[in-house]
Amino acid sequence: METAFTPIASFGGGLAIGLGSVLLMLGLGRIMGATGILSGLAFPENREEFAWRTALVLGMMLAPGLIYAATSAMPELTVPVSPTMIVIGGVIVGLGASLGSGCTSGHGVCGLSRLSVRSLVAVPTFMATAAITVFLIRHVFGV
Repeated sequence: METAFTPIASFGGGLAIGLGSVLLMLGLGRIMGATGILSGLAFPENREEFAWRTALVLGMMLAPGLIYAATSAMPELTVPVSPTMIVIGGVIVGLGASLGSGCTSGHGVCGLSRLSVRSLVAVPTFMATAAITVFLIRHVFGV
């Protein structure tokens, strides 16, 4: 399976994530890590936390609808693996985010920009693990 090269869309997405992260830090003093935000939504500490976390998660969920409204086409999505593999992958990612004290968005976008030592260790670990996983799945197991 070949991955499409989409530099303009990727650049736009990166800008949006960066802008959202900066605005969240400036506005609320909070780090934009997706797993931490979702965890805080599932286990809220107070009402103020619940409100902004709900707004952010709803924004993530409604984004494809906004793309459809702007372009009259839904984003193309192909999932080349079974639902079972998606569940297994989700569990592995969840465990990794827990063990790494954060996810790629928290460490990669916010942690690195803050020069967090923990993030400087976590991001190369994420990247190396991803590269090894892709190599094994595509070239060793042939999935």
